[in-house]
Amino acid sequence: MSRVGKTPIQIPDKTTIDYKNRVITVKAEKGTLSRSIHPAVELEIKDGVIEVHVVKDDRQSRALQGLTRSLVNNMVTGVTQGFEKVLEIHGIGYRAMLNGNRIDFTLGHSHPVSFDLPKGISASIDKKNVIRLNGIDKELLGKTAASIRQLRPPEQYKGKGIKYAQERIQRKAGKTGVKTA
Repeated sequence: MSRVGKTPIQIPDKTTIDYKNRVITVKAEKGTLSRSIHPAVELEIKDGVIEVHVVKDDRQSRALQGLTRSLVNNMVTGVTQGFEKVLEIHGIGYRAMLNGNRIDFTLGHSHPVSFDLPKGISASIDKKNVIRLNGIDKELLGKTAASIRQLRPPEQYKGKGIKYAQERIQRKAGKTGVKTA
């Protein structure tokens, strides 16, 4: 039984919800998001609350109820407050520079690496090694952050690379260098 799916979603003020032909559109001051809804669940919008109901009571429908509720809640949160991901760059000479809608990285390769930001994602760079990504679509923001991290994942011996700000890297001990006689 999905407990997440049964929780109603509160619609904030100045937010408009449009649900027609199994497509929900959420609009607020930060932007507009749309998503199609799976036929196994049905949305009910009334009195400033969105509720997600299953059409048929089986295991897959209950799972889709929780998923749909989370996706719609992320849409409402995204257009009202927005989302942010913070990445950190560690390593000597590793840095990032913002050029319009593109981030240029120096990550220890023989060439600079350029990353084009997708539409709807904005970035700011603090002190050349902290990247703040902002956007209203949580899924697109997570994919973008993962793609940037993949350019140079953190390595476990020295900790060099790109990591999430809250991520903790499990460090390994290097060779001890003890000679046997």
